[in-house]
Amino acid sequence: MKLYEPVTLAMPLAKEIGEFIRREGKLPSGDELREILKGLGLEEGCLDRGLALYRSRFVIALAFPRGETVVVDAISSSGELSDALEVIAYHDRKLGAFVVEILPTNDLEYEGNVGIEPIIVDEKTLELESNPVLGHFEEDEEGLFLVIERETYERWREEGDINICPICGGELAWKGERAYCQDCGYGVRVVKG
Repeated sequence: MKLYEPVTLAMPLAKEIGEFIRREGKLPSGDELREILKGLGLEEGCLDRGLALYRSRFVIALAFPRGETVVVDAISSSGELSDALEVIAYHDRKLGAFVVEILPTNDLEYEGNVGIEPIIVDEKTLELESNPVLGHFEEDEEGLFLVIERETYERWREEGDINICPICGGELAWKGERAYCQDCGYGVRVVKG
């Protein structure tokens, strides 16, 4: 997995937190979040009361796990805030669901898609009630791709427009099991999962 920009951390992190919620029926604790972040290839830099810092070569993550809410800010290691993202997971008692969202930390300068559909998990059945297109990023000779599982693709095709890039909102051009976005430069690849 490649972590070049905040989006390359935020999307797989949201997916992992969503899968954790569906397995465990709760938000991850600080220690569980720590294992998720380390599993995504981040090094632990600093732990302090209510705050943890993780880093890779290109991305820094600040984690704030607080019982009913988990917040992770993904920032470019260059300090550029225009592409910084925040992954927020919380238990919404009015909805009766757990919600995981990816939001820009700076609405005024954010250059990407703010419309990434949130993960919504029913608190009783632990079933997915939304159709987020999430995966992890891999690089090959053709570029950097968001790798999604076949199940995610099928759900996306049934419920949404598979010609809209899940990363930036641009237009995707499909070629077999791969799609390419002219706007953001990322691709989408479907794998058996």
